[in-house]
Amino acid sequence: MVRTTVRTTTTAALAAVLAAAALGLAPHQAQAAPTAAASTASAAPAELRFHDIPGSGGITLKGNVFTPAGAEPGRTYPVIVLPTSWGMPQIEYIAQAKKLADSGYVVVSYTSRGFWLSGGEIETAGPKDIADVSAVIDWALANTPADPDRIGLGGVSYGAGISLLASAHDARIKAVVALSGWADLIESIYSGRTQHLQAAGLLGAAGCLTGRPGPELQRILGDFLGSNLDREQQMIDWGKQRSASEQVDRINANGAAIMLGNAWGDTIFPPNQYAKFFERLTGPKRLEFRPGDHATAEGTGLLGLPNDTWTNAHRWFDRYLKGDRNGVDTEAPVQIKSRSNAGYEGYADWRSVGSGGAERLALADSEHLFANVDSGADGGIVLLSNVLDQFAKAPPIASIPLLPRAFAAVWQSQRYDEERRVRGTVKLHTTVTPTKADGTFVAYLYDVGPLGIGKLVTNAPYTFHGKPPGQSFGVDLELFSTAYDVPAGHRLALVVDTVDPLYIEHNPTGAQLTFSSPRTDPSYVSVPLREQ
Repeated sequence: MVRTTVRTTTTAALAAVLAAAALGLAPHQAQAAPTAAASTASAAPAELRFHDIPGSGGITLKGNVFTPAGAEPGRTYPVIVLPTSWGMPQIEYIAQAKKLADSGYVVVSYTSRGFWLSGGEIETAGPKDIADVSAVIDWALANTPADPDRIGLGGVSYGAGISLLASAHDARIKAVVALSGWADLIESIYSGRTQHLQAAGLLGAAGCLTGRPGPELQRILGDFLGSNLDREQQMIDWGKQRSASEQVDRINANGAAIMLGNAWGDTIFPPNQYAKFFERLTGPKRLEFRPGDHATAEGTGLLGLPNDTWTNAHRWFDRYLKGDRNGVDTEAPVQIKSRSNAGYEGYADWRSVGSGGAERLALADSEHLFANVDSGADGGIVLLSNVLDQFAKAPPIASIPLLPRAFAAVWQSQRYDEERRVRGTVKLHTTVTPTKADGTFVAYLYDVGPLGIGKLVTNAPYTFHGKPPGQSFGVDLELFSTAYDVPAGHRLALVVDTVDPLYIEHNPTGAQLTFSSPRTDPSYVSVPLREQ
């Protein structure tokens, strides 16, 4: 056991030293509190110092600290605390932390509890994780030249989720940057009452490989992936406790300036839930959406490369922690980049994104499907497919004419004479008649070219339980928000099937689904468009 611990510690330390060396840093072993020697050395360029930081409940968090280049003894500086992402060690933010320190910040990064060499068990942004944030802030105020009136918090993914939740509980936090995170955990991995299989499986596997999942997380994950409906409400309650959307009133009361950033194709934390949360914030706020998948929009910035997301994150901190009049607060608060072009579009709020109105496509024909067979229409592969879309404009595709109609329902628009700029959240309204009490279907919107090849615009799953077989019921489903330009000469196609590797499906053997459009309640898909 001792030999294994030493080997693990040595490996982590070596990785940190190599990362620091690559950035031209010289790590030092820090003391529990600043000394006279440390104050004298603070005039040197920003240095990486490793610390054991007391967390809540008596555990130790592994962290590192940058102080501003040329820090003056007796002077305080704005401080930014960066909790790590799920499965990442404390060196995750080194490149950005150094840049922030060089511009005048104290930056404290730490490995979230339960991961790598930090103590405790993985709590999945539970109360102990939130208490850790306050404990780290307390430590920073006591052991670094941090200004108690200028405290910022930020992170990617897990660090983003923890940061939003902490802003509801610690009024000292004045600014938050939450990138590729979640505000609603249920809507993120259980949207449409459907388990996002690949996302949850990836998080579970990464947690086991890099940390120590607690018994509560193990039980929740087992019930979730095992489709234990007897414990569905307990799982929902667990997720709500870890959702900033449930605490938005406290966040608004504390008044932190909040910047949210995400990718259109995030297969772990889809963009819809961030947009809804943004609309409920009443303080200074900013929302940015770009092409990509989970954490890929800001990923290059973690390597120290030029990155728009991190550039704006620095501007956000500068405005609300330093008071710099850099214009970030006078720009349109919603900034998006279409998946089809390189330009940014600014909007006054999320509702204005589809300001050109919604085009309603009638789904008039009745379609009958046999379940349990993948038609070939799929949402792609977690963390891979939308990266290809980000860098190569190559989203998942399907040959729409060749989709087997026994297993895929297809409705198509007419060919468009001019470009259609899809912006926002596509909505499906339809009527379903099942032959079994339970079932799942997935809706896809495709951009179909002249040869019938469809490029995926967006998708979303839907699951039902306990419906009377043979009785129709209405469905309203929001597909994942996006920004996509459909070229002139193309058409849109809505495809529905019952199997997708991204999701757990609940169709019993022999299940069939009929999609109809009653005269008194016509079926349609509503496509929001940018104003021309």
